[in-house]
Amino acid sequence: MSLVDSSYRGPYRCWKCRALFTIGLKNNKLTFCEPLSEEELEKQQQMKAIQDKLKRQFPRREEAN
Repeated sequence: MSLVDSSYRGPYRCWKCRALFTIGLKNNKLTFCEPLSEEELEKQQQMKAIQDKLKRQFPRREEAN
């Protein structure tokens, strides 16, 4: 398994068998791995798109101290 970030949580497609999984990495160590269906992946991608859209529309305002 090769990812750029040492910590990651989300979908992952195996390069060898092409199966989908939801994985968690922390400090380059696999913390969990669960099978993921194509439908579940699509739902996750839709949710992420909505979250990203909301973040763009309502950015957090940093308060000056």
